[in-house]
Amino acid sequence: MSRGVLLDRPADLPSWFEPLLTRAGRCRTEDFSTLRQPAGSNGRSSAVLVLLGESPPAADTPGGPDLLVLQRAATMRNHAGQPAFPGGATDPEDADAVATALREADEEVGLVAASAEPLALLPELWIPVSRFSVTPVLAWWRQPHPVRPRQVTEVAHVARLPISELADPANRIRVRHPSGWIGPAFQVRGMLVWGFTAGVISVLLDMAGWTRPWEPGRVVELPDAAAPVPAARGGAPDEVVP
Repeated sequence: MSRGVLLDRPADLPSWFEPLLTRAGRCRTEDFSTLRQPAGSNGRSSAVLVLLGESPPAADTPGGPDLLVLQRAATMRNHAGQPAFPGGATDPEDADAVATALREADEEVGLVAASAEPLALLPELWIPVSRFSVTPVLAWWRQPHPVRPRQVTEVAHVARLPISELADPANRIRVRHPSGWIGPAFQVRGMLVWGFTAGVISVLLDMAGWTRPWEPGRVVELPDAAAPVPAARGGAPDEVVP
């Protein structure tokens, strides 16, 4: 079992980041998953960037906190077409999980590392299908800027998903994988967010007090739940702007 670790608490942090940040510092692995890395297994260390920013009000959104996600290219061998946080495997030169998450976000969507302020490390989580031990890095996007897919063979689309839409009960479902696994999912702006990413988002919504009452009885078969990816709002087809 591992626990969350607070890295920083800036004096000018937006008020909506509480109580999420406080709870991130004392959360445990079992808050997110019952899966444990088998003793003696050779799982690969990795990290993802859970990047929360804030969008101003616009014609198609009320503004407020949002979450940066990308959609994997449909041609990838693993996780094809699946929305995910920016991130990937640790390289030997990476100093820590923060370095891994920021490097991967730069390589995948062109995130400027200095624009994001890492605030906490969430507990390590085990993903059996890929044999990764993943550390989610919770960060504040202090200075949002345009991002877009940089590795088109791996990333098809980038989006800033409003927290208000992720928390909307109308956008929450559960999906059943062909293996029989059932888990939480979100249908937001043409994207079906499921699997590891949806599981982490669901817990973070609870921790932050953003969850709204919803009926979890609806289950959609995964192959039938996929939705087309639209052009990003407010910019070029594959660019997301502040």
